[in-house]
Amino acid sequence: MTSVDTASFKSIYNPDARTRRRNAAERRFRMYGMAAVIIGLLSLVILLSSVLASGLAAFRQTFVTIDVTLDASVLDKAGNRDLEDLKKVSTVGYGNLIQKSLLETLKRDGIDTGGMSAKDIFDLVSKEAPATLRNMVLADPQLVGQTISFKAFANGRVDGYFKGRVTMESAKLDSNISPEQLQLADKMRASGLMSVGFNWDFFFGPDASDLRPEAAGLGIALIGSTYMMLIVLVLAVPIGVAASIYLEEFAPKNWFTDLIEVNISNLAAVPSIVFGILGLAVFINFVGLPQSASLVGGLVLTLMTIPTIIIATRAALRAVPPSIRDAALGVGASKMQSIFHHVLPLAAPGILTGTIIGLAQALGETAPLLLIGMVSFVRSFPAAPPEGFFDPAAALPVQVYNWTQRGDPAFVERASGAIIVLLVFLIVMNLVAIVLRRRFERRW
Repeated sequence: MTSVDTASFKSIYNPDARTRRRNAAERRFRMYGMAAVIIGLLSLVILLSSVLASGLAAFRQTFVTIDVTLDASVLDKAGNRDLEDLKKVSTVGYGNLIQKSLLETLKRDGIDTGGMSAKDIFDLVSKEAPATLRNMVLADPQLVGQTISFKAFANGRVDGYFKGRVTMESAKLDSNISPEQLQLADKMRASGLMSVGFNWDFFFGPDASDLRPEAAGLGIALIGSTYMMLIVLVLAVPIGVAASIYLEEFAPKNWFTDLIEVNISNLAAVPSIVFGILGLAVFINFVGLPQSASLVGGLVLTLMTIPTIIIATRAALRAVPPSIRDAALGVGASKMQSIFHHVLPLAAPGILTGTIIGLAQALGETAPLLLIGMVSFVRSFPAAPPEGFFDPAAALPVQVYNWTQRGDPAFVERASGAIIVLLVFLIVMNLVAIVLRRRFERRW
């Protein structure tokens, strides 16, 4: 019996040179794709590690606890506890009380100050402390005459020392702190007068000046971002969804609707700073709305978000099979009923996902808000809506930009902490989009 040489036949079991080259190219492509994924993940890990390493410290703060005697002879000479009389006492008077009480506390606890002056000792306490104590007294005038336990921020350099950002060597070259002051801070921490704890004021406090980085907070920025997101949600979603339904289901297919579709796609690709210029020209210069107001920011972000919502909504409407529409019309439903009772509920997951992604994109925008003046320094909290929409406010991304422009290293720490807060908001919004899609999605 003669054997057959199978090597001379083309077979999947005997790949030829061309097949081997094709298989090798496929393996290389897989390797390139895997390498790209690994590089992307490594870049993300490096970015997040850098932000977390420099930003997590912003959620912790060094505090000084002092027993302060609110001397009535200084704060309320008339003795009638009248609020208007108490307002006449400036922060200088409260600062003197804190300084006096701090010196008495150090003497009582037997802490050696090394012959430092009263001013140098008081400089260990934040310059925000007198204003904080004054606000406490004005909120409750009955505190006058009492001795209270007052918890104040420590100086930003002292806070940086306990976090490892400031050293004894750097203090020798720093005009804002000295090694002797840091040594006294160590003694105060050992005795319990100083402590490092979680800083809730980072979330609820207003911004602070360049001299008080330890007191800077995100309170106003969080409120401003919330107000703007409410405006975008109320305006962009109804307009975007309604426009999508009309263009996809009702509008005739002609050159005019084609022109509208092209312009919507172009608007979605326009740089965000262009919308800031538009907002400055129309809403501020022409209409006369106030600068740095949440209303103007919300309107600008609405214009920027509408094209994104329209594109996402139209894609969701197209994904609904035509048979759904035909079946509804076949049983006697009107065009409107078939859309709102059948098509729109089935397209809801895609619409919600596109809406949340559009809101997340608007939440992280900075450039258009800078052009309408939201980079300005704001210390007063905006009022409740609707009046608060017209009050000056900040936004989370703008606050990050603002802090990175300041010279003190403590503000860089604050900026990194604000980035973490912003990332948490974005992650939560994207998780909500994923959950909603999986909750309502139907596969065909």
